[in-house]
Amino acid sequence: MRGTAFAAALGVVTTLCLSGVAVAAGPGADRAGSSASAGTGGPVEGTVRRLALESKSATEAAVSARGTERFGLMGVSWKDASAEVQGKIEARSRNAVTGVWTPWVELEPLKAGLDGVRPGARGATEPVWVGSADGAEVRVGGGSAALPAGLELDLVDPGTSGRAGAAKSAPASGARAAAAAVPPGPESTAPRPDVVSRAQWGADESLNNEGPIYLAGGRIKALFVHHTAASAPYECTDSAAIVRGLHVYHVKTNGWRDLGYNFLVDKCGTLFEGRQGGVDQPVMGAHTYGFNSESTSVAVLGDHTSAGASPAALEGISKMAAYKLGQYDADMNGTTTLTAGATQKNYAGTAFTAGQPYQFRTVSGHRDGFNTECPGHQLYPQLDTIRTSGPAARLKIGAVNEKAVEAGATVKTPGPLVVDFSTSTAASLVNSFELLVDGTPVASVTGDATRVATMLGLGSHRVQIRATAKNGKVSTSLPVTVEADVSDVKYVPVLPKRLMDTREGVGAPKAKVGPGEVVALKVAGVQGVPAYGVTSVALNVTATNPTEAGHVSVYPNGVARPSTSNLNFTAGQTIPNLVVVPVQDGIIQFYNSAGTVDLIADINGYFLASGEGGTHMNLGPKRILDTRDGTGGAPVAPVGQGQVLDLQVSGPAGVEGVPVEGVTAVVLNVTATNPTTAGHVSVYPNGTTRTSASNLNFTAGQTIPNLVIVPVVDGKVSFYNNAGSVDLIADITGYFSK
Repeated sequence: MRGTAFAAALGVVTTLCLSGVAVAAGPGADRAGSSASAGTGGPVEGTVRRLALESKSATEAAVSARGTERFGLMGVSWKDASAEVQGKIEARSRNAVTGVWTPWVELEPLKAGLDGVRPGARGATEPVWVGSADGAEVRVGGGSAALPAGLELDLVDPGTSGRAGAAKSAPASGARAAAAAVPPGPESTAPRPDVVSRAQWGADESLNNEGPIYLAGGRIKALFVHHTAASAPYECTDSAAIVRGLHVYHVKTNGWRDLGYNFLVDKCGTLFEGRQGGVDQPVMGAHTYGFNSESTSVAVLGDHTSAGASPAALEGISKMAAYKLGQYDADMNGTTTLTAGATQKNYAGTAFTAGQPYQFRTVSGHRDGFNTECPGHQLYPQLDTIRTSGPAARLKIGAVNEKAVEAGATVKTPGPLVVDFSTSTAASLVNSFELLVDGTPVASVTGDATRVATMLGLGSHRVQIRATAKNGKVSTSLPVTVEADVSDVKYVPVLPKRLMDTREGVGAPKAKVGPGEVVALKVAGVQGVPAYGVTSVALNVTATNPTEAGHVSVYPNGVARPSTSNLNFTAGQTIPNLVVVPVQDGIIQFYNSAGTVDLIADINGYFLASGEGGTHMNLGPKRILDTRDGTGGAPVAPVGQGQVLDLQVSGPAGVEGVPVEGVTAVVLNVTATNPTTAGHVSVYPNGTTRTSASNLNFTAGQTIPNLVIVPVVDGKVSFYNNAGSVDLIADITGYFSK
């Protein structure tokens, strides 16, 4: 079959853990210097030698024990792919080095039509990996029905690098042209893992002259995990040869178009490209009967019926799942809906009807979609570990400066940049988020944040969010382009002044903000802020005394409240954050999601559409202060209780890249770490009277960052610690100059 008919047939096919590489190696087989050893220097031609089984009766057949040429993989096949074999099919091999015969291994027949209905396809068993063998024996019997015609023992030599060049290095011209016409696959939020390519493991591409088939919807919604039913240990140096053997067996013995799995991973964590078509592409494989048309697969080399997969193999699955699902905005720990392509039952007895939708975990086992033990009784429970082992999932930018955006969009700003983002991963599993501008981090916030702000310099910028999970894994949102026109926009820094404090009735009623309540704050014409011409204000907003976990959103007056938050808190926590918020009608709004909380707002500066003020310039990020190692001329010691630390940022002894004169304010990412007790740090202009405003609030042992825009006086800014001792770090990301 070809074209549409063939694609339709393939959409409902799979394997019964198809690449069942049952390792039947005897003593010393893993160390044998056989033709199955790994390491290639190019395409490797594998061979299949066939021995006809001798009929003993209508229900029995065998290949008697005999010497053979060396081979690495064996299986039994028969002429009619739809015919079934009654009774047991058992095989054993003789180790080429030790001469020892392995125990008998039972071979499981594969389901017919695993790679579609194909002319010349044969019925076959799962193949058995033997390492290095020069003898074989097979017996078939015990059934009540006559055996199918054309029973053969297939002995596969996967070849070695020394025989590279005997095979053609590319598929036929039609398939090659089709592959070249496929555009790059979608960008993923997770990094692409290292993968041993088909060329590197020595794929004989002359076997694959049909070219790949891609998912009809062009979208991968789930990843199925398999094992290869190996019954004995193998060396990772043999992994490439095992993959080559599977490729040859599936094509030359089964009559498939290519190797069945999309990807394979060995016990050392090495990932291999399986079915051709591109690691970045939604390639249709033959792996999970009835659900191939919306999924991809990873098969683990090894038998995991009685032992789980190695940590390295689990990590390999995790990396590939994060990458492939991250290409299509899917969550490794989420669920998805797949449409059944066949009427059948899975291993748990769940019935599927062709054409009907069913819910699956996005990372599922083969047994979830088909009646098989695969991926093994011990690997299957490990899938829960895999699901939670990835980076922050579905990480995306949702809004820029309060306007909803999609990935790839282009938006404009006069300079201020406020990015709202989201992830489907729980905040408790995320360590931090970073705002990337043109690939460089310019600000960071804690793992429970959903908003971050900075200032952009003139020009077009690629803006992304990068998340670091508690497990150390990193994901990066798809980019948004932000064009900043700052030619007429000026920033005016001010000494921190309190605009609102619900504890004292400053700027708002003297009462906690209740659940679902909104407080309006007038900012234009207040505390020296001009009554007209202000486009945005920079506020340090603090939430304190919350009665339960919740969040606060700060947004312009007269617009719909966004679903994102500026501060996230737990009961009893005090937490600040820098907020750059557009001003409309001179008013901004504060919304509390749950419980009751006191809100404090201190102004750091404002933006004007025209007039006098400072122009923002990007710089860094560059570390200019670290009390742990004396960076910035600070003493190598924590800042003690009540102490003030002055930092020179401009002037003759200032930071490299910051002008000597004319700097009005700097943008700093300030981090407090190793605090001995609960307290707060205030960052303010040098030589001025410190206000009660805080920029970072922390508990003992906590590490917490915050973005700060602080005016510069006499080229310096000052840091004050109110309690205990704490190490301070400051990274400059930009400055404002006259």
